[in-house]
Formats: sequence, C-alpha cells, structure tokens
Amino acid sequence: MAQSREKEESPKHACAKTIRRRYSLAAPRLCATIRAWSDRSDINVMTASRPFTNALKLLRAAHLRPTRQRMTLARLLFEQGDRHVTAEQLHGEAVEAAVGVSLATVYNTLHQFIEAGLLREVVVNSGHSYFDTNVSDHHHFFFEDTGRLLDIPGEYVAVSGLPKPPAGAAIRRIDVIIRVGRDPGPAAD
Repeated sequence: MAQSREKEESPKHACAKTIRRRYSLAAPRLCATIRAWSDRSDINVMTASRPFTNALKLLRAAHLRPTRQRMTLARLLFEQGDRHVTAEQLHGEAVEAAVGVSLATVYNTLHQFIEAGLLREVVVNSGHSYFDTNVSDHHHFFFEDTGRLLDIPGEYVAVSGLPKPPAGAAIRRIDVIIRVGRDPGPAAD
C-alpha cells in the first residue's frame, strides 16, 4: 500500500496528473500520450521530447517569433529532411494536418524563412517557385514532365567566364537549373 502512495506522489506522476487535468478537454490525444508515459518507468514526463522542440529552436536561432503558424509550418518543412516544396503543397500538408492556415500566411511565412536564411527560393518558371530546405551551395535538375527538382552538389557544376557585375553590384550566388525532359523517378536518384 505504501509503495502505491509513493508512486502517485512522484514528480513524474504529479506532472502527468497536472497536465491531464489542465489539457484533458482541449487535447484528448495528448492526455492519452501522457497517461501512457506516466505508466512507463523508463520515461520521465518532465524531460520527454516535445513535438515542436526542434521547430522552436530553429525559429529562435533565426530570431523569428515562434507563432503557432510558424511553428507548425517549420515542423512540416524541416522534420522530413531536405526537400523542395511549393507553397500550395505546404498549404495542402497543413490542411491535411488540420492546421488552420491560409495560403497567404503560408507564402508570407515562407518568405520570412527565406529572409532569415532558413530556405532558398528556386524559381523554375515565371510564377512557379519551389522552396528548398537545403540552403547549402548546390544546383538542381528540373524534370519538366513531373515538376520534380533534384539536388546537384555545388562542386559538380563549374561556371566560368562570368561577366563582371555592374559598378556597385556584387554577385551573391549562382543558381544553375538543368532542365531534363523525362523524370526516371525517385529510384534513379
């Protein structure tokens, strides 16, 4: 009997109890997760990984205020590794994840991420842009039949004979897009 009383009064269980009480109406799945954690002795609820921890760190490092929309979009963008996405694709992912965000907010957030150095915009045609989570020096194959972009490491492309920029201007970077007619699919990557 004394052991069960000790278990109920441990910090792990007290925290889980508080979280359950506070969030039980708003987030039933969170409570189910907390209940599962509180029943396991190998997980400390106080230090368990939170789903938005990486997004929060990323936004703070970029000096961006971590709003709900930025946190959600950052998580969707960056937790899947390097990728190329259109604003419409990201908006679709947000809608699928039951996140209430407008397409205009997605565009604004993507451009804020570009300004903060978290993304690069790859313009393949006028009015058609991809947002690239890989901000290192690299180039792209663009498959015209599918619209897919594939990274080319920067050292694989050599550009020579560049003209001098106009007076007072400086070259920031060179983007090479090699257009390919037929996409062999991801297996050929």
